[in-house]
Amino acid sequence: MTPSTGQGGPPGSAASSAAWELLLPAASAPARARGRALQEALRDAVRSGRLTPGTRLPSSRDLAADLGVSRGLVTEAYEQLTAEGYLRSGQGAGTWVGDAVRAARPRARDLAPRSPADRVDFVPGTPDLSLFPRSAWAAAQRGVLAELPHESLGYPDPRGLPRLRTALAELLARRRGVVADPERIMVVSGVAQATALLASVLHARGVRATGVEDPGSPQHDALYASAGVDTVPLPLDDEGLAVGPLHASGVRAVVTTPAHQFPTGIAYSARRRGELLDWARTVDGLVLEDDYDGDFRYDRAPVGALQGLDPERVAYTGSVSKSLAPGLRLGWLLVPEWLADDVVERKRTTDLGHPALDQALFARFVERGDYDRQLRVCQRAYRERRDAMVDALEEHFPGSQVSGIAAGLHAIATLPGRYGPEERFLARVREAGVAVRSLAEYGHGVGGDEAAKEVRLVLGYAHLTPARIRAGVEMMGGAV
Repeated sequence: MTPSTGQGGPPGSAASSAAWELLLPAASAPARARGRALQEALRDAVRSGRLTPGTRLPSSRDLAADLGVSRGLVTEAYEQLTAEGYLRSGQGAGTWVGDAVRAARPRARDLAPRSPADRVDFVPGTPDLSLFPRSAWAAAQRGVLAELPHESLGYPDPRGLPRLRTALAELLARRRGVVADPERIMVVSGVAQATALLASVLHARGVRATGVEDPGSPQHDALYASAGVDTVPLPLDDEGLAVGPLHASGVRAVVTTPAHQFPTGIAYSARRRGELLDWARTVDGLVLEDDYDGDFRYDRAPVGALQGLDPERVAYTGSVSKSLAPGLRLGWLLVPEWLADDVVERKRTTDLGHPALDQALFARFVERGDYDRQLRVCQRAYRERRDAMVDALEEHFPGSQVSGIAAGLHAIATLPGRYGPEERFLARVREAGVAVRSLAEYGHGVGGDEAAKEVRLVLGYAHLTPARIRAGVEMMGGAV
């Protein structure tokens, strides 16, 4: 049986017949669910466009007979969908598909960033997600679900669960030399949210511009712009952020990555750290310390956090994005006392607090030593991959200078002049199936022709096995 069409409506078609067949499974549903199944099948046919606007439906008597169901069931379905706007009817004129529905069934798209479909991807920023400690994480989750009080599942303190803030205070003081008061620690959805919260609070206090490292993370511009704050690019030298341009810029807030500057790999010198804090005290300013890669240092113990030198001039932030997985969206923010209340209130109005179950789980993970063990596993793996990267570059690009390898998850490779100019080099290796970024891509548009002649690459290696690293560097060598 196919739906009939009335004058002015679209003629019966194979498409309409196919749509009508959707009602047959509904007719065979269990008796209690049959009416609801019939209604949903009709909705689906209209939404998907398989029953087009203007299509005349069979009478309730005819449809009930064809489907082998009661007429009342069909009548109820027609009335319900008419009330919702999917169908229309008139006295003695039958029932028709309405024209209110325009959209087909929505499809859920995945907009998560994905690596390009290249054979080897050296783009930095991603850890090895296969190192995620699934068994230990699952055990912690079972333990938390067994012990967590019911009231802990309510709206949390916007700063985070006291248990996690206490565990983080101990962890950060021990591993990073942070002055960590649990009352001034805030659990956030990664460094991005920490930055956005601070930007919003600074804007409310009249700050309209903040300094950023150049080159530096491309995310800072967008995060500050969303709060109405401009970013002022500030150059680096061999010791870190250049202090002269910082003073000349007139800004009173600056974003830094002193433990392992991204992307150059510079660890700020002790002298530069002191000069940066002197600047903050002089201008009554604030340093936002992004502890990027702070836990991963290979030549000696990690350099302590800048925040430990002056907690009232430094806001400190970090996350588990490199040590566990970015998909956890879990990080922390320590703020000076004079900013704490404003930031807490902004966090409250932003999201009413971080998920309580995730916080309790991570607190247990830290308390039981699982997080320290995970950091050791990652450090061993990433040191091996760093060594593989250095060895492969020496073999396939002799004469290259490799820097920024004392810590972190990426290296800077400056290739001999014969491999330039940079634009041609990048085009050739990408044609060979290797995804790679130049150092210039992390700048703010500063640089001229001379810089373009030199090939300087930012090579992420943490997410690749040593064999893949060697293969990728060999492919680059073959391409040029």
